[in-house]
Amino acid sequence: MQQELDLAPRIITLGTAGGPRWWSSRTGQHRHGIATAVVVGDQYYLVDVGLGVGRQLERADLSFDDMRAMFITHLHSDHTVDLPSLLTMGLYARDIEANGPIKIFGPGDRGMLPPVSERAEVAPQPVCPDNPTPGTYGMVHSIVQAYATDLNDRILDALRPSPLDCFTVQDIEIPEDIGYHPNDNPTPAGMAPFEVYRDDLVTVTAILVEHPPVAPAFAFRFDTVAGSVTISGDTTATDNLVTLARGTDLLLHEAIDFDWVERAYGGGKTQTDQASIDHHRKSHTSPEQAIELAERAGAARLALHHLVPGNTPAERWEALGETFAGEFFIPHDLDSISFAHQDALAVPDLKVGV
Repeated sequence: MQQELDLAPRIITLGTAGGPRWWSSRTGQHRHGIATAVVVGDQYYLVDVGLGVGRQLERADLSFDDMRAMFITHLHSDHTVDLPSLLTMGLYARDIEANGPIKIFGPGDRGMLPPVSERAEVAPQPVCPDNPTPGTYGMVHSIVQAYATDLNDRILDALRPSPLDCFTVQDIEIPEDIGYHPNDNPTPAGMAPFEVYRDDLVTVTAILVEHPPVAPAFAFRFDTVAGSVTISGDTTATDNLVTLARGTDLLLHEAIDFDWVERAYGGGKTQTDQASIDHHRKSHTSPEQAIELAERAGAARLALHHLVPGNTPAERWEALGETFAGEFFIPHDLDSISFAHQDALAVPDLKVGV
Protein backbone atom coordinates (compact mmCIF):
# COMPACT_ATOMS: atom_id res chain seq x y z
CA MET A 1 0.00 0.00 0.00
CA GLN A 2 1.34 3.41 -1.00
CA GLN A 3 2.18 5.90 1.74
CA GLU A 4 0.97 9.45 1.29
CA LEU A 5 3.26 12.42 1.80
CA ASP A 6 1.72 15.66 3.02
CA LEU A 7 3.18 18.46 0.90
CA ALA A 8 1.42 21.28 2.76
CA PRO A 9 4.37 23.66 3.30
CA ARG A 10 5.41 25.49 6.47
CA ILE A 11 8.32 27.29 8.02
CA ILE A 12 9.88 26.57 11.41
CA THR A 13 11.51 29.54 13.10
CA LEU A 14 14.65 27.91 14.44
CA GLY A 15 15.97 31.27 15.67
CA THR A 16 14.28 34.66 15.66
CA ALA A 17 16.86 37.13 17.04
CA GLY A 18 19.11 39.35 14.97
CA GLY A 19 22.41 41.01 15.69
CA PRO A 20 25.87 39.77 16.70
CA ARG A 21 25.06 39.64 20.42
CA TRP A 22 24.29 37.23 23.22
CA TRP A 23 20.94 38.71 24.16
CA SER A 24 20.16 38.43 27.85
CA SER A 25 17.07 36.50 28.88
CA ARG A 26 15.95 39.06 31.45
CA THR A 27 12.44 39.12 29.98
CA GLY A 28 12.12 35.34 30.23
CA GLN A 29 12.04 35.07 26.44
CA HIS A 30 15.22 33.65 24.94
CA ARG A 31 15.67 33.83 21.19
CA HIS A 32 18.36 31.95 19.29
CA GLY A 33 20.23 33.43 16.34
CA ILE A 34 18.45 33.88 13.05
CA ALA A 35 17.72 30.67 11.14
CA THR A 36 14.62 29.39 9.35
CA ALA A 37 13.66 25.96 8.04
CA VAL A 38 11.41 25.87 4.97
CA VAL A 39 9.66 22.51 5.23
CA VAL A 40 7.92 20.75 2.33
CA GLY A 41 6.76 17.23 3.08
CA ASP A 42 9.57 15.38 4.84
CA GLN A 43 12.29 17.55 3.29
CA TYR A 44 13.49 21.00 4.28
CA TYR A 45 15.72 23.90 3.27
CA LEU A 46 17.72 26.01 5.73
CA VAL A 47 17.92 29.80 5.41
CA ASP A 48 20.77 31.32 7.45
CA VAL A 49 22.75 29.64 10.21
CA GLY A 50 22.57 31.79 13.31
CA LEU A 51 23.70 30.97 16.84
CA GLY A 52 22.43 27.62 18.09
CA VAL A 53 21.00 26.34 14.82
CA GLY A 54 22.37 22.80 15.19
CA ARG A 55 20.65 22.25 18.53
CA GLN A 56 17.50 23.93 17.24
CA LEU A 57 17.34 21.52 14.30
CA GLU A 58 17.44 18.69 16.83
CA ARG A 59 14.68 20.29 18.93
CA ALA A 60 12.53 20.75 15.83
CA ASP A 61 13.01 17.07 14.96
CA LEU A 62 14.57 17.98 11.63
CA SER A 63 17.04 15.32 10.56
CA PHE A 64 20.23 16.33 8.80
CA ASP A 65 19.41 13.56 6.31
CA ASP A 66 16.34 15.51 5.21
CA MET A 67 18.05 18.84 4.47
CA ARG A 68 18.25 19.44 0.73
CA ALA A 69 19.97 22.82 0.56
CA MET A 70 21.14 25.79 2.60
CA PHE A 71 20.76 29.44 1.61
CA ILE A 72 22.66 32.35 3.17
CA THR A 73 21.16 35.82 2.75
CA HIS A 74 24.38 37.71 3.47
CA LEU A 75 27.67 37.16 5.24
CA HIS A 76 27.22 39.01 8.52
CA SER A 77 28.26 36.91 11.49
CA ASP A 78 24.80 36.62 13.06
CA HIS A 79 23.66 34.83 9.89
CA THR A 80 26.71 32.56 9.53
CA VAL A 81 28.21 32.03 12.99
CA ASP A 82 27.14 28.39 13.30
CA LEU A 83 28.27 27.42 9.81
CA PRO A 84 31.47 25.94 11.34
CA SER A 85 29.42 23.68 13.64
CA LEU A 86 27.32 22.38 10.74
CA LEU A 87 30.42 21.79 8.63
CA THR A 88 32.38 20.00 11.36
CA MET A 89 29.59 18.23 13.28
CA GLY A 90 26.63 18.07 10.92
CA LEU A 91 28.48 15.88 8.46
CA TYR A 92 28.46 13.04 11.02
CA ALA A 93 24.65 13.27 11.23
CA ARG A 94 24.10 12.65 7.52
CA ASP A 95 24.15 9.46 5.47
CA ILE A 96 26.09 10.95 2.57
CA GLU A 97 26.00 7.76 0.49
CA ALA A 98 22.20 7.58 0.66
CA ASN A 99 21.36 11.29 0.51
CA GLY A 100 24.27 12.97 -1.25
CA PRO A 101 25.82 16.30 -0.27
CA ILE A 102 23.92 19.35 0.98
CA LYS A 103 24.08 22.27 -1.44
CA ILE A 104 25.07 25.65 0.04
CA PHE A 105 24.18 28.85 -1.83
CA GLY A 106 25.25 32.31 -0.73
CA PRO A 107 26.78 35.64 -1.73
CA GLY A 108 30.03 35.73 -3.63
CA ASP A 109 33.16 37.78 -2.94
CA ARG A 110 32.28 41.46 -2.56
CA GLY A 111 35.26 42.34 -4.72
CA MET A 112 36.21 45.50 -2.83
CA LEU A 113 36.02 46.94 0.65
CA PRO A 114 33.14 49.26 1.59
CA PRO A 115 33.83 52.96 2.09
CA VAL A 116 34.91 54.15 5.53
CA SER A 117 32.24 55.81 7.66
CA GLU A 118 32.19 59.58 7.31
CA ARG A 119 32.19 59.67 11.12
CA ALA A 120 35.77 58.34 11.26
CA GLU A 121 38.41 60.82 12.36
CA VAL A 122 41.15 58.32 11.46
CA ALA A 123 40.47 55.62 8.89
CA PRO A 124 40.46 52.17 10.56
CA GLN A 125 42.56 49.38 9.08
CA PRO A 126 40.75 46.30 7.72
CA VAL A 127 41.58 42.80 8.90
CA CYS A 128 43.07 40.23 6.51
CA PRO A 129 44.01 42.80 3.85
CA ASP A 130 45.25 40.01 1.57
CA ASN A 131 41.72 38.50 1.45
CA PRO A 132 39.36 41.08 2.97
CA THR A 133 35.99 40.15 1.39
CA PRO A 134 35.64 36.37 0.86
CA GLY A 135 32.34 35.05 -0.41
CA THR A 136 30.47 31.94 0.69
CA TYR A 137 32.76 29.55 -1.19
CA GLY A 138 35.83 31.21 0.30
CA MET A 139 34.31 31.25 3.78
CA VAL A 140 33.51 27.54 3.73
CA HIS A 141 36.96 26.59 2.52
CA SER A 142 38.61 28.87 5.10
CA ILE A 143 36.58 27.17 7.85
CA VAL A 144 37.69 23.76 6.61
CA GLN A 145 41.28 24.97 6.55
CA ALA A 146 41.00 26.38 10.09
CA TYR A 147 39.78 22.99 11.37
CA ALA A 148 42.18 20.94 9.24
CA THR A 149 43.99 19.44 12.26
CA ASP A 150 40.75 18.06 13.68
CA LEU A 151 39.34 17.00 10.33
CA ASN A 152 42.50 15.26 9.14
CA ASP A 153 42.75 13.35 12.43
CA ARG A 154 39.27 11.98 11.85
CA ILE A 155 39.63 11.45 8.10
CA LEU A 156 42.94 9.58 8.35
CA ASP A 157 42.60 7.80 11.69
CA ALA A 158 38.85 7.10 11.94
CA LEU A 159 38.14 7.06 8.18
CA ARG A 160 35.43 9.70 8.60
CA PRO A 161 34.19 11.90 5.74
CA SER A 162 35.37 15.39 4.92
CA PRO A 163 33.00 18.38 5.08
CA LEU A 164 33.73 18.75 1.37
CA ASP A 165 32.10 15.33 0.87
CA CYS A 166 29.00 16.40 2.80
CA PHE A 167 28.57 19.90 1.37
CA THR A 168 28.94 21.53 -2.03
CA VAL A 169 29.21 25.32 -2.16
CA GLN A 170 28.11 27.73 -4.86
CA ASP A 171 28.40 31.50 -4.85
CA ILE A 172 25.23 33.03 -6.29
CA GLU A 173 25.93 34.71 -9.63
CA ILE A 174 24.33 38.14 -9.96
CA PRO A 175 22.81 38.83 -13.41
CA GLU A 176 25.32 40.80 -15.45
CA ASP A 177 22.93 43.23 -17.12
CA ILE A 178 21.39 44.94 -14.05
CA GLY A 179 24.15 47.47 -13.29
CA TYR A 180 25.14 46.00 -9.92
CA HIS A 181 28.18 47.49 -8.17
CA PRO A 182 28.99 46.68 -4.52
CA ASN A 183 29.59 50.33 -3.58
CA ASP A 184 27.95 52.46 -6.26
CA ASN A 185 24.79 50.43 -6.97
CA PRO A 186 24.35 47.46 -4.59
CA THR A 187 20.55 47.33 -5.03
CA PRO A 188 19.72 48.10 -8.66
CA ALA A 189 16.22 49.54 -8.99
CA GLY A 190 13.77 47.69 -11.19
CA MET A 191 15.70 44.42 -11.23
CA ALA A 192 13.72 41.21 -11.66
CA PRO A 193 13.95 38.21 -9.33
CA PHE A 194 16.24 35.49 -10.67
CA GLU A 195 16.29 31.76 -10.10
CA VAL A 196 19.05 30.29 -7.91
CA TYR A 197 17.76 26.75 -7.27
CA ARG A 198 15.08 24.31 -8.40
CA ASP A 199 14.12 20.75 -7.55
CA ASP A 200 10.93 18.68 -7.59
CA LEU A 201 9.55 20.44 -4.50
CA VAL A 202 10.60 24.12 -4.71
CA THR A 203 11.80 26.88 -6.96
CA VAL A 204 13.98 29.43 -5.18
CA THR A 205 14.37 32.94 -6.58
CA ALA A 206 16.44 35.80 -5.21
CA ILE A 207 16.68 39.56 -5.43
CA LEU A 208 19.21 42.08 -4.13
CA VAL A 209 18.13 44.02 -1.04
CA GLU A 210 19.65 47.05 0.63
CA HIS A 211 21.73 46.39 3.74
CA PRO A 212 24.71 48.71 3.48
CA PRO A 213 27.56 48.30 3.61
CA VAL A 214 27.00 44.58 2.90
CA ALA A 215 26.97 43.65 -0.75
CA PRO A 216 25.59 41.48 -2.10
CA ALA A 217 22.65 40.90 0.25
CA PHE A 218 19.77 38.70 -0.88
CA ALA A 219 16.14 38.03 -0.08
CA PHE A 220 14.85 34.60 -1.10
CA ARG A 221 11.45 33.34 -2.22
CA PHE A 222 10.42 29.68 -2.13
CA ASP A 223 7.56 28.69 -4.43
CA THR A 224 5.87 25.29 -4.13
CA VAL A 225 2.73 23.77 -5.67
CA ALA A 226 0.89 24.65 -2.46
CA GLY A 227 2.17 28.10 -1.56
CA SER A 228 5.08 30.53 -1.29
CA VAL A 229 7.22 32.12 1.40
CA THR A 230 9.51 35.13 1.03
CA ILE A 231 12.36 35.75 3.51
CA SER A 232 13.71 39.29 3.52
CA GLY A 233 17.14 38.75 4.98
CA ASP A 234 18.50 41.98 6.47
CA THR A 235 17.40 45.09 4.62
CA THR A 236 16.15 48.59 4.90
CA ALA A 237 12.76 49.26 3.30
CA THR A 238 13.35 48.51 -0.38
CA ASP A 239 11.19 48.26 -3.48
CA ASN A 240 13.10 45.15 -4.60
CA LEU A 241 11.68 43.25 -1.63
CA VAL A 242 8.16 44.23 -2.69
CA THR A 243 8.91 42.96 -6.21
CA LEU A 244 10.10 39.58 -4.93
CA ALA A 245 7.25 39.19 -2.41
CA ARG A 246 4.40 40.14 -4.75
CA GLY A 247 1.39 37.95 -3.86
CA THR A 248 3.39 35.75 -1.49
CA ASP A 249 1.49 33.61 1.00
CA LEU A 250 3.90 34.42 3.83
CA LEU A 251 6.48 37.18 4.22
CA LEU A 252 9.12 36.83 6.93
CA HIS A 253 10.61 40.27 7.41
CA GLU A 254 13.25 41.62 9.76
CA ALA A 255 12.31 44.30 12.30
CA ILE A 256 14.30 46.57 14.58
CA ASP A 257 13.23 48.89 17.38
CA PHE A 258 14.87 52.20 16.49
CA ASP A 259 14.02 53.67 19.90
CA TRP A 260 16.19 50.92 21.39
CA VAL A 261 18.98 51.84 18.96
CA GLU A 262 19.05 55.41 20.23
CA ARG A 263 19.11 54.23 23.85
CA ALA A 264 21.72 51.53 23.25
CA TYR A 265 24.17 53.95 21.66
CA GLY A 266 23.63 56.84 24.06
CA GLY A 267 22.08 59.10 21.46
CA GLY A 268 25.34 59.18 19.49
CA LYS A 269 27.66 60.87 21.97
CA THR A 270 30.84 59.38 20.46
CA GLN A 271 31.86 58.84 16.85
CA THR A 272 31.52 55.07 17.32
CA ASP A 273 28.03 55.42 18.78
CA GLN A 274 26.95 57.77 16.01
CA ALA A 275 28.37 55.51 13.30
CA SER A 276 26.46 52.57 14.84
CA ILE A 277 23.22 54.57 14.84
CA ASP A 278 23.88 55.57 11.22
CA HIS A 279 24.35 51.92 10.27
CA HIS A 280 21.12 50.73 11.87
CA ARG A 281 19.10 53.58 10.40
CA LYS A 282 20.30 53.03 6.82
CA SER A 283 20.40 49.22 6.94
CA HIS A 284 17.32 47.96 8.83
CA THR A 285 13.53 48.20 8.88
CA SER A 286 11.12 49.27 11.57
CA PRO A 287 8.11 47.00 12.20
CA GLU A 288 5.86 49.74 10.84
CA GLN A 289 7.89 49.83 7.61
CA ALA A 290 7.76 46.02 7.35
CA ILE A 291 3.97 46.12 7.61
CA GLU A 292 3.81 48.76 4.88
CA LEU A 293 6.03 46.65 2.60
CA ALA A 294 3.87 43.56 3.21
CA GLU A 295 0.74 45.54 2.35
CA ARG A 296 2.33 46.83 -0.86
CA ALA A 297 3.36 43.32 -1.84
CA GLY A 298 -0.10 41.90 -1.15
CA ALA A 299 1.30 39.29 1.25
CA ALA A 300 -1.39 37.14 2.85
CA ARG A 301 0.58 36.65 6.08
CA LEU A 302 3.39 38.61 7.73
CA ALA A 303 5.76 37.32 10.40
CA LEU A 304 8.35 39.63 11.94
CA HIS A 305 11.63 37.94 12.84
CA HIS A 306 15.33 38.78 13.14
CA LEU A 307 14.05 40.88 16.02
CA VAL A 308 16.42 43.49 17.45
CA PRO A 309 16.76 43.68 20.35
CA GLY A 310 16.30 39.96 20.83
CA ASN A 311 14.89 40.34 24.34
CA THR A 312 12.15 42.91 23.70
CA PRO A 313 8.86 41.66 25.17
CA ALA A 314 6.68 40.24 22.39
CA GLU A 315 3.88 42.63 23.35
CA ARG A 316 5.94 45.51 21.91
CA TRP A 317 5.74 43.93 18.47
CA GLU A 318 2.31 42.29 18.75
CA ALA A 319 0.60 45.63 19.35
CA LEU A 320 1.24 46.44 15.68
CA GLY A 321 -0.74 43.48 14.37
CA GLU A 322 -4.01 45.38 14.13
CA THR A 323 -2.55 47.60 11.41
CA PHE A 324 -1.93 44.69 8.99
CA ALA A 325 -4.84 43.46 6.88
CA GLY A 326 -3.71 39.83 6.73
CA GLU A 327 -2.55 37.32 9.33
CA PHE A 328 0.17 38.71 11.58
CA PHE A 329 2.73 36.77 13.62
CA ILE A 330 5.49 37.49 16.10
CA PRO A 331 6.92 33.96 16.20
CA HIS A 332 8.91 32.51 19.04
CA ASP A 333 11.74 30.07 18.42
CA LEU A 334 10.51 26.72 17.05
CA ASP A 335 7.10 28.05 16.01
CA SER A 336 5.59 26.57 12.84
CA ILE A 337 3.71 28.76 10.36
CA SER A 338 1.95 27.47 7.24
CA PHE A 339 2.57 29.15 3.92
CA ALA A 340 -0.01 27.15 2.00
CA HIS A 341 -2.40 29.09 -0.21
CA GLN A 342 -5.49 30.00 1.79
CA ASP A 343 -7.66 28.22 -0.77
CA ALA A 344 -5.28 25.24 -0.88
CA LEU A 345 -5.75 24.23 2.74
CA ALA A 346 -8.78 22.12 1.81
CA VAL A 347 -7.46 20.83 -1.50
CA PRO A 348 -7.06 17.02 -1.32
CA ASP A 349 -4.37 16.67 -4.01
CA LEU A 350 -1.67 18.20 -1.77
CA LYS A 351 -0.85 14.61 -0.84
CA VAL A 352 1.16 12.51 -3.26
CA GLY A 353 2.10 8.86 -3.26
CA VAL A 354 5.62 7.96 -2.20
